[in-house]
Amino acid sequence: MAPVPLSPINVGHIDDVQELRKDRPSTIPDRYVRDMVERPTLDTVPLSSSLQIPIIDLSKLIKGNKDQSQSELLKLYSSCKDWGFFQVINHGIETSLLEAIEKVAMDFFMLPLEEKEKYPMAPGTVQGYGHAFVFSEDQKLDWCNMLALGVEPHYIRNPKLWPTKPAKLSETIEMYSSNIRKLCQNLLRFIAVSLSLIQDTFDEMFGVAVQAVRMNYYPPCSRPDLVLGLSPHSDGSAITVLQQGKGSSVGLQILKDNIWVPVQPVPNALVINIGDTLEVLTNGKYKSVEHRAVTHKENDRLSIVTFYAPSYEIELGPLPELVDENNPCMYRRYNHGEYSHYYITNKLQGKKTLDFAKIST
Repeated sequence: MAPVPLSPINVGHIDDVQELRKDRPSTIPDRYVRDMVERPTLDTVPLSSSLQIPIIDLSKLIKGNKDQSQSELLKLYSSCKDWGFFQVINHGIETSLLEAIEKVAMDFFMLPLEEKEKYPMAPGTVQGYGHAFVFSEDQKLDWCNMLALGVEPHYIRNPKLWPTKPAKLSETIEMYSSNIRKLCQNLLRFIAVSLSLIQDTFDEMFGVAVQAVRMNYYPPCSRPDLVLGLSPHSDGSAITVLQQGKGSSVGLQILKDNIWVPVQPVPNALVINIGDTLEVLTNGKYKSVEHRAVTHKENDRLSIVTFYAPSYEIELGPLPELVDENNPCMYRRYNHGEYSHYYITNKLQGKKTLDFAKIST
């Protein structure tokens, strides 16, 4: 049985990190200071390390010759199986659109606090401006401001939470999200083929897929060794697309063999990661991976994240093609809407939310 969710609480403007940074640039309130075991420490590989997440060239999968396509497909298979993360290049999204979404996102975060607070993230929800996944007065906060919006299907949107400033924000999100949706559909087709499944397996199964966008702004922090930009977690999505802001500090880290590996931005590439839902569907062959964000003493960071998942009405479980004597069923069947509710009403704690679907042994 799933644990009873903690009661969500309000996090007021007093905890807005941009305002904290503005008013007391050298002060780190206790609410942000992590316990020793959670702090970013030396268990992170150096940025100069050759340990880098794989890069997938989507154009080779779509338009390459037979040898190129097969080689890239094998690389995609190993990326999903061994890393759960990869960066995709030649993805077909115009550089001008990537730049436009970064500009409106940054323009929003630079607005006065009273303007941003017109779109508050209500307790127990994940849409609007503020802190998500906060359920107790003594829970540590992430050194991050975020704006999260439901995009598709339309009924999940809350129009009151779509900012009217900057003027082109809504229009740009619509265009960007449409392009990212096509990318997700393309990637899932190739992911299906990499598993020897019919190409449209996920597209047909997902129904009208759920899509949400979240913009994260991480101000500089005088003591980056004491805080986290975003708590360690895996995503509840099928796949997640992350755009790292141009010129931002390196902040994304993934847990690989119990070591935190920083993800070096590649110009105009998008970072893709496997979510819990795809781990369940592949019966653990492709695993969602724990990741976190750290802060920088002098530089800020912007990221734009898109979550892509099945319709809330869909019942999910491991695909029969991926269950056999050597790979017994690891997850139960469940309603995706129930899992989504469970995910957003629990704290970010590594991969703990996936316990919802695991079969007890």
